[in-house]
Amino acid sequence: MEQAANTLEKLTLPIQPDEMEWRVQMQTKTGKLIVVPYITNRCVMDRFDKQFGWQGWQNEISEIQGGFFCKITVTIPGEEGKPATILSKMDGASRTDIEPVKGGISDAMKRCAVQFGLGRDLYNYPRVFIDTPDKFIPDWAHQQLEMLVKKINDGSYKGGEIVTLRASYQKA
Repeated sequence: MEQAANTLEKLTLPIQPDEMEWRVQMQTKTGKLIVVPYITNRCVMDRFDKQFGWQGWQNEISEIQGGFFCKITVTIPGEEGKPATILSKMDGASRTDIEPVKGGISDAMKRCAVQFGLGRDLYNYPRVFIDTPDKFIPDWAHQQLEMLVKKINDGSYKGGEIVTLRASYQKA
């Protein structure tokens, strides 16, 4: 099982800015957006392909009442004549409001990938507020979010549990 542990460590590498997106969780009464990071389904497929090869993993989707289950199975080659190790994880998600089938399947797959450790570090990110009257993430905030991710990944982030982004912080 040592081989499996070492193999799965590669899946838990920090999520890079181009592998994730941010969505608005809510808008506060004071006009700030609370945004949360999430991995994309493309990130899940790319990471599993890079780790196991396209033939070394598979997903199975099952429809349940109100949502979907996803089971991801990976095959880890055995060392020195030992048999391969097969690992499976399963998780589910509800249908989404926008694109209920595609969104539900995608969410189930992303949640299942977290069972393998992919993107689990996002749960430890600081709470991010964006000081804006807009209902959507403004263009100026994307660069700041990318910089935040890079600082978290390289260990240079020294902030607290809450981060507030403002247009005035934008570098010219």
